[in-house]
Amino acid sequence: MNRTNLMLCATLCSLSLQAKQSDKPNIIFILCDDMGYGDLACYGQKYINTPNIDRMASEGMLFTQAYAGSPVSAPSRSTIMTGQHSGHAHVRGNKEYWRKSPTMKYKENTDYAVSGQEPYDPNHIILPEIMKKNGYTTGMFGKWAGGYEGSCSTPDKRGIDEFYGYICQYQAHLYYPNFLNRYSKSAGDTATIRITLEDNINYPMYGDDYRKRTQYSADMIHRAALKWIDSQDGSQPFYGFFTYTLPHAELVQPNDSILKFYKKKFFHDKTWGGNEKGRYNESVHTHAEFAGMITRLDAYVGEIMDKLKEKGLDDNTIIIFSSDNGPHEEGGADPEFFGRDGKLKGLKRQCYEGGIRVPFIVKWPGKIKPGSVNDHQLAFYDIMPTFCEIIGDKKFPKKYVNKQVEGDCFDGISFAPTLLGNDEKQKKHEFLYWEFHETNQMALRMGDWKLFVKKGVPHLYNLATDIHEDKDVAKENIEIVKEMIEIIHREHKPSKLFKVTLPSIDKIKNK
Repeated sequence: MNRTNLMLCATLCSLSLQAKQSDKPNIIFILCDDMGYGDLACYGQKYINTPNIDRMASEGMLFTQAYAGSPVSAPSRSTIMTGQHSGHAHVRGNKEYWRKSPTMKYKENTDYAVSGQEPYDPNHIILPEIMKKNGYTTGMFGKWAGGYEGSCSTPDKRGIDEFYGYICQYQAHLYYPNFLNRYSKSAGDTATIRITLEDNINYPMYGDDYRKRTQYSADMIHRAALKWIDSQDGSQPFYGFFTYTLPHAELVQPNDSILKFYKKKFFHDKTWGGNEKGRYNESVHTHAEFAGMITRLDAYVGEIMDKLKEKGLDDNTIIIFSSDNGPHEEGGADPEFFGRDGKLKGLKRQCYEGGIRVPFIVKWPGKIKPGSVNDHQLAFYDIMPTFCEIIGDKKFPKKYVNKQVEGDCFDGISFAPTLLGNDEKQKKHEFLYWEFHETNQMALRMGDWKLFVKKGVPHLYNLATDIHEDKDVAKENIEIVKEMIEIIHREHKPSKLFKVTLPSIDKIKNK
């Protein structure tokens, strides 16, 4: 076949695909792990190359005031899945189920027989289930963190057609693990199962020989995601939730051109001795490893965009990129060196801006004005109503409230008008809400006012003039503090599993 005929064939195939594409847009949400607000070049990062994500921003909309649902992984993801803030959602922390699990052997390696976190409430609908009800096929690749193996909340039971990755976020601390989890309708799976990584288990989980393991989970998960995209023919709309674990610790990856580039760039680098209990192997080039992990993630994003274009699906696909919380220090990571907080105060596990404000980019060809920068205040629990508006689900939220559960609710506001350039029609939050039991912190943002609470003591900051949250003006603005404390007391639904100390106005006077 000559070149002219090949081009004609490709054009006819593309036209055929376009003709049968669904009217509803496809959605791919790429959620990375522990990336700070300032970790991307398009957000001001000077040391790390992210050309593909930067291109995504130049072709879409970059948000400057987007917030994770929590300053740590599982509860932040829960707000996406449930459409509830962390004062209402059932999962508000990283409650583990592997700690009391029996162990099993993978050759000479000892691992847990059951792994995972606190399950999502089965009585409250989650986002993949809503997408299924709207005719979407669903794929999730990466970290689940919404239930332990065999629980009431695993991908096969919560609206996912294809899953490959980690059920347990603790397992994800190893990038060369003993196993990954899979649920695949196309492969005939009837439940979420373990897939043993036969090459990896020939070598130990810790120490020098760990580097002899060859099955790198991040690459394996990404290849599975690309294969899933490749299986789409456009006749049915698809929702892909790609919860990549990069750049979470441990700091390790293949010693390829990406890592070698940064080893040369950061010739004088730091080392870190490892933490076997935390499942973090030692790292000899911490700056190079971390930077390489972000550039590797960026390459994944580029391959996703290229695959969609190759398939003729890019014009009808929304791509979202974000991070589950602020920057981490685990495994030898050095956020201070990279300026990873984007000049914000705080890190992962903290309700300061640095722990919860995250990069958030949306690309939607033909709908979003390229190169847009927007300061609309949104939080992860806004994603569910936004998707529902975009796909035309007029049943939300009323149809999905479980009337058998007292207090069942949704907290988000759709930001679809902002995406479509209809700012005058965009509804705004009266407040945004966070709580996190592990550090006994809470936060409330109301306009430019930010109430930060630690162990029940409230601190007030004006983000318009004090983005770094340095000057506590609570005593000078008692009435505002009272109003914000009242909102917290109203919004907080008590949890037996995840307890926090509610703020009191009296504690300001005693500071």
